[in-house]
Amino acid sequence: MKLKNAKIKILDLDLKGCLYFNDFLHYQRIALFFRWVSRLGNGIFWYVLLMIAYVMQGWAYWRQMVFIVLGCSVGTLIYKWLKQHTTRPRPYQVHQVIMRGEHPLDYFSFPSGHTLHAVMLSVVLGYIMPSLLWLMLPFTVLVALSRMVLGLHYPSDVLVGALIGASVAGLVILSANYLQISL
Repeated sequence: MKLKNAKIKILDLDLKGCLYFNDFLHYQRIALFFRWVSRLGNGIFWYVLLMIAYVMQGWAYWRQMVFIVLGCSVGTLIYKWLKQHTTRPRPYQVHQVIMRGEHPLDYFSFPSGHTLHAVMLSVVLGYIMPSLLWLMLPFTVLVALSRMVLGLHYPSDVLVGALIGASVAGLVILSANYLQISL
């Protein structure tokens, strides 16, 4: 009984957080801003950063790129598997008071793939090129916020996406160090 009550409290807190962030969608400029952040978080921002890192690092950057691509692939496999097995509906699909601010890339909510990849790329690229952290960290936070503001994810989706992204990034860095490949 205590476990059921704790679960209900967590779900209630999750919904309250989602409602709080989604309320910002009522402001047109904020809604437009977070739509653009979300669209850039689809990959454009990260592709540009990878190109900047390549220009700054030169040909020797190919090793880092291999590990980044592997990390992205592992992250994608994990979040797609979780989405297919948890089948958690998106907040706007369940609660009529939550507005959808953007079309989702897939059907299910848990976990946030945008947040997963933003965290993973920020950690790995930040490890490779700390000089880019000033740009990546704020953008990563904005991507995570955008998912809730746009009514596409609950806070727990974003939190778990961030934890998975950080874990995958840690594995990428540890793997490269173990194989004595400098990132």
